[in-house]
Amino acid sequence: MTAMTDYALLLLPSANRVYADAAVDLTVAELTAFNDAVLDGRLSAIEPAQIAGVAYVTFSAASLGDRDLAFLANVSARYALFERTGTGGLLRPVELHGLDRFDDDLVTIPKYPGKTNEQFTKLLLNVTVLASDAAPRMLDTRLRVLDPLCGRGTTLNQALTYGYDAAGVDLDGKDFEAYAAYIQTYLKRKRLKHKADLGPVRRDKRTVARRLTISLAATKEDYAAGDVQHLDVVHADTTTAGEFFRPETFDVIVTDAPYGVYHGSRTVAAGLRRAPLDLLREAAPGWARLLRPGGALGLAWNTHVTNREHAAVQLADAGLTVLAEPYDRFRHRVDQAITRDILVARKERPPAG
Repeated sequence: MTAMTDYALLLLPSANRVYADAAVDLTVAELTAFNDAVLDGRLSAIEPAQIAGVAYVTFSAASLGDRDLAFLANVSARYALFERTGTGGLLRPVELHGLDRFDDDLVTIPKYPGKTNEQFTKLLLNVTVLASDAAPRMLDTRLRVLDPLCGRGTTLNQALTYGYDAAGVDLDGKDFEAYAAYIQTYLKRKRLKHKADLGPVRRDKRTVARRLTISLAATKEDYAAGDVQHLDVVHADTTTAGEFFRPETFDVIVTDAPYGVYHGSRTVAAGLRRAPLDLLREAAPGWARLLRPGGALGLAWNTHVTNREHAAVQLADAGLTVLAEPYDRFRHRVDQAITRDILVARKERPPAG
């Protein structure tokens, strides 16, 4: 009989106390997604635990190789991983190396009303990638990530941190300008090699959008070798995303729908709207066309303005397959006006032949 090793995952402290209270259950669900997608089900007994009065998530495994640990290093709330040894359950630190190519201040510096918690943004990106065919390659491949409601770029920055290519669309001109200014200032301040272009998109002698494109690299050596990441952000209506990006070119689409508190869902035709349901109905088919077969879409939203069943119908009508366990275990309270949930859906590959 194969001997099992017990592990304890210490969670990252969170400045947001409400999110910290939810983080344990969210991490159990996220670890389950990692286990199902890339760890061949080798983790067992994934559950919350208290050790010396501190919250952990514990699990057991027969063996964890370097690649397994490389996956676990990216769990969104991971602070440290310990192997539990001896009869007293002593904690032996396990060295972990995550995907991060840039300092975490790329994600944490921007502060503004309505900003999504950075840990949650990472969780949403993780579980969406894990639901896609790209999951086994998430450590080795420069995935393409689209946020079609990108706001001031938290998801884009997290994707860049992972070493992925990032693209975004947003209709709010102030958000577009704020993000364009921030990311260019950040790259200059950090002395990261890059090339940026910001200008209008013209068709039939008229301006239809503004676009920021940046090529960048984590090191001068990577940049000189042409090993660069790409950032592409468009100031336009998300329902027109297909006019700016080619079909079936994104591995994942990850977005945090407006909650109807600090900001609302927007389209050019309808102006400001509080509920995202109509926006989903108009935009989801176009988003689905941008996904590669085997790709996945992850959507977070406020359940007080749209329930799960209605949102799921819009994704299903767009030709996507909405996933259940464990992707239906991420509902949590944000504040008095917001209870957040996640929908994850796949674009299935057509049958062979």
